[in-house]
Parts: sequence; C-alpha cells; structure tokens
Amino acid sequence: MRNKILSSHAGPLVAVILNLLMAYCIYFIARVAYLLENYSFFKQGLDWQGIVTAFQGGVVFDSSAIMYTLALYILLMLLPLHCKENGTYHKVCKWIFIVINTLALAMNLMDAVYFQYTSRRTTSTVLSEFSHENNLAGIIGVEFMHHWYLVLLAVALVWLMWKLYVTPRLTTGKARSWRYYLAMTLCLVAMVPVVVAGMRGGALTRDVRPITVSNANQYVNRPTDAALVLNTPFSILRTMGKNVYVDPHYFNDPQQLEAIYTPVHLPDSAATFQPKNVVVLIIESYGKEYVGAFNHDLDGGTYKGYTPFLDSLIARSLTFSYSYANGRKSIDAMPSVLSGIPMMIEPFFLTPASMNSLSGLARQLDGKGYHTAFFHGARNGSMGFEAFARATGYKQFLGRSEFNADPHFDGDNSFDGSWAIWDDPFLQFMLSKINGYKQPFMTTVFTASSHHPFKVPKQLEKQFPDEGSQPIHKCVRYTDMALRHFFEGASKQPWYNNTLFVIVADHTNQSTHDVYKTDLGLYSIPIIFFTPDGSLAPAMRDDVVMQQASIMPTIMGALHYDKPYLAFGCDVLNTPAEQTWAFNYNNGIYQFIKGDLMMQHDGNSVKAMYRFKSDPMLQHNVKGQVPEQDAMERQLKALIQQYINRMNGNHLTAE
Repeated sequence: MRNKILSSHAGPLVAVILNLLMAYCIYFIARVAYLLENYSFFKQGLDWQGIVTAFQGGVVFDSSAIMYTLALYILLMLLPLHCKENGTYHKVCKWIFIVINTLALAMNLMDAVYFQYTSRRTTSTVLSEFSHENNLAGIIGVEFMHHWYLVLLAVALVWLMWKLYVTPRLTTGKARSWRYYLAMTLCLVAMVPVVVAGMRGGALTRDVRPITVSNANQYVNRPTDAALVLNTPFSILRTMGKNVYVDPHYFNDPQQLEAIYTPVHLPDSAATFQPKNVVVLIIESYGKEYVGAFNHDLDGGTYKGYTPFLDSLIARSLTFSYSYANGRKSIDAMPSVLSGIPMMIEPFFLTPASMNSLSGLARQLDGKGYHTAFFHGARNGSMGFEAFARATGYKQFLGRSEFNADPHFDGDNSFDGSWAIWDDPFLQFMLSKINGYKQPFMTTVFTASSHHPFKVPKQLEKQFPDEGSQPIHKCVRYTDMALRHFFEGASKQPWYNNTLFVIVADHTNQSTHDVYKTDLGLYSIPIIFFTPDGSLAPAMRDDVVMQQASIMPTIMGALHYDKPYLAFGCDVLNTPAEQTWAFNYNNGIYQFIKGDLMMQHDGNSVKAMYRFKSDPMLQHNVKGQVPEQDAMERQLKALIQQYINRMNGNHLTAE
C-alpha cells in the first residue's frame, strides 16, 4: 500500500518550525506555572514589567534548551534521504519529539516545587545528590498528590502535543528526484545556523561566549529571580561535565592575595587549650523566622514563633541578630559548619574537590585526644553524610542501622516512613551513647524531622496539629520538644557543665513573612552557642555578622585552640565586630555581608549594595555611594580566588 499523508499538508521545514513553536509554548506555560507556584518569592523583586522582562530573557534560555534537546529530531526530520519518506519513520520522529518535550516539561514542573527549598534551578549535581537515596519514589509520589494540579497540567499538555503535532506531507514519488535532495539539503543547511545560534544564546561570533546559568542575571535585579528566567533542562545540560572551579586570576601576586585574605588561622601559640566537650546540633530546616526570640517585632510585636524551648535557651546563650547559612541545602551545611568550607558555585560534596585532604572540627580535636562521633538518623550512607564525616576525621558514625541494632530503642516504630528516625527517640539514642564516652568528646548530630513531607509521629498528631500558615510549623515545634528532652537529660549528666553546645540550622525552609524571602532572608538562620557554666557570656550580639563557616573558628577560639588550621570564616570571639563577615552564593551571584552592607557581585563587577540593617527588604541599591565598596570587593575577590585555588590545588588544610 502506498504511503498516505499522516496529518497535514505542511512541508518538512514548515512542520519542524511549527513543532518547534509548540515546544516554545510548552516551555512558556511551564514558566508561568513556575511563577505562580512560587509567586510569594518572586513578588519581592519583580513587578509586572520585571516579570515581562524575565519572560523575554527566558526565551533565550528556552531556545538553547530546545535546540540542544531537539537537535537530533531536527536532523532526522530534514535529512535529505528518500528512505525517510514513510509513515513509520515519521511516527518515530513524533515519538522522539513527544518524549523529549515531556521529560523537559516534567523537569520544569518538578523544579517549580523544589524551588521553595533551594531558591535556584536544579543543576546536574542533583544526579549525584540523590544517587544513594532509596526513598525518592515515595517522596515523589507524595508530591504528586500534594501538587495534583501540576500533574493534571502535565497530562493536558502532553495530550495537546500529541494532538497538535504536525507531521509533514510525504513525497514518496518525488523522493528520488534531484529537486527533493536539493530542497532538503537547503532546508538542513538553513537550520544549522539557527540551531547553533539557539544553543549559544543567539550569538555566533567568537567574541561572545555561549550563555551559561549566570547570564540569567542580566534580566533581573535579584539573584533569586534568575530562576524564573532559566529553565531546568538548560540548567542541567549547561552544568554537566563542567569544571566547577575556574581560577578568576584577580590577583597575580600570591603574597598580595594572602595579605588581603587567607583562610589559614594562626592562633596564639601561648594560649592554654581548654578541653571542653563539644556537641554540635545541626537542625534540619530551622529558619530564623520560626524562632520567636529573634522576631519580637514581627506581626506588630505579637509573633511568638514555634520554638518555646529554644527561646528559653537563647536567653542563656551567645547568639546573633545577623546570622546566615552559607547555602540552601543540607549538603551545603555539613562542610560549612564542620570544616568552615562554604558552598561556592556547587555543593562541595558533589565536586571533585571533595576528594581533597580535609580539615575539620573532628580531625583537629582528634589531635587533642577527643573521641569523635557523628549521628544521623537516616539510612547509613544517605546524602553522603557518612562519607564526609569520615573524611573529616570522625572516628564513629551512628545512623539508622546502629539505632535499629540497639535493644533499648524500637527501630520499627521510630522510623518516620520517609527519611529517618524521629528526632525525639534519635536524640535520646545519641544521649545514651554520649553518656558512655570518655571526656573530652566532640559529637555532631544532624536531625531530620523538620523536613518534607512535614509529618509528626502519629501518636503526637493531636499534640502537634497544623498551625500558622506552613505545614513545617508543627514539625518545628515537635523538634523543639525533642531538643528540650535532650537537654533535660543531658543536664543530669556529669559531663554537662564541661560542654560547649552549638545549635545551628542547616538552611531555611518555608517562609511566611516577606523579610525572610529576600536574597538575604533566604539564608537567615539561628546560630546559638550555649555553655552551662556560663564561660561564654549570654548575649544577643547585633554588632557581629555570623555565618555557618565561622562556627568552627569560633569553637576553636572558645577552646583556645593553639595550632594552625584552615577555615573560610572568622573567630567572632576574637575578631573585631566590624571585621566579621558572611558569604553565600545565589544563582551565579556572590553575596558578601560585612558591617551593615551586603554586596552582590557576579564575579566581574559589583551588581548591587544594600544597607541590610536599615533596609531589610533590600529596596535601595546604594552601589557606588558607599566608601566601603572597593575594600569589600577586594576582600570578596580574594576570598573567591583563595577558595578556587585551594580547591583545585588540594590545599584545604593548614599544612
């Protein structure tokens, strides 16, 4: 039987163009969904004109993603070969088009949900980030149920793609003629520069580099808003196999670089080391917004928060009005808190530099005779925590396997069904182990219960009902109870008064108040130092800028540690307040906080300066109007170059 026309009378080139336009429409609709799903974040920096500009910029990045992903499809459609003029061939082409665009649509819609946890588009490192997790299917299933409207949207769009797909007119009888070969060759040649230009972002000249993720910032004023310009397939494709750390060559003189900034700390060798026990509690998703003690002015002074125990502990602790996470993921917090290595460009865990020789609290204190142990209630190996703990010198790792093996605890009924052991029983497990350690010891726990899918133990659902405007609030209150039980038990032990406790969140999470949705508010976390013997005077410091990467140096300062060590942070106990600083990286923009200023820098030049203490909503860009700008930029550049050089050269220890 002779081949028939499959659907329309369009020629091959016209069919390709029409189908590509349909792909653009799919990306556009996905971007609208991304905006609506996260509008409370984007409205902070984008008015309607800004949204239009972001969408216009998005076309550039959509073009790149579409041309990369559909290059094979375009080639197959325009090949000047007569053998492709049959119905089966074009059915295969149709399936290729539909499958590729369905995957792209799924990536974009899933990332619309994930954005609230990361404030950035997903990159290729996500493949490594979750490579050891065995519960993703269940988590994704829960998200499908919670965001059923996005699932329906995806189904509807795939159905429309199938129905509206344009199949070219078959030219079986003329396929062997010279006119056919000439016409198809010309169509293919005409499409080549279009595809290449689309991949590069619209430019074919050598002096213009192909666009990368950071180019999205030229269409927005806030790094957070760059996620709206980008699309997820582009972000993944453009970061696959790339060298994460490229030397910026800001300073050619190593001595000049060292003089401006060095991460090597040289304590007073005459200091007398004080072997206090150290317990670091890294609390999952505990944004500063949830803690009433930090937010007396919220809601007209009526805000109470969800952490009554932490509020009471803060009154007896050293803590900070301005304290920040170095990243937006749990895997960013581990190196920052425990080794003074902030996240820069990509999570340290997921880069080749993670194989370098590492310093850290455990290794430094092991040299002082400390017993070191790391606790995490998830499956052993989850998130790469065990590997990092061992790489930084922890002698013992205790996870879900060790909990289940302990006859004093009920492993089956203590598992949350998704990620880990509930915080309350796991902190009690940790306490039971610490009680058997010889002093001095250094232990760390990474909690898990204040995490998606935001549940509390079934038997406690009436005690911890949904409250406030976010599902995480009940989980925050549950973990606060677990901390209270831990400290109540610890206070009865002989080692308690000789212990320095540090409580820090790994990152922020769901936010209600606009001040916690700004480029800086997204990183605002509690950092608390508590010594039962009062050796660290209780205070709420508002003159110091604190960050996760400064926790290790500050602990070392509190212990009067007397040997050199490396950490990208400062000992806030022994550094003038005006010299303390914080750093984070947001969608291709370096954020540097010092004094009352936050600088945003794209690696080449300053993009913005804000007086964040008097302008917490970051509405007034004072770039070029403050005398501190040049010195801050110089220090930031030195920090970036030191970081990259040491990552590439395996110089992450003081030796």
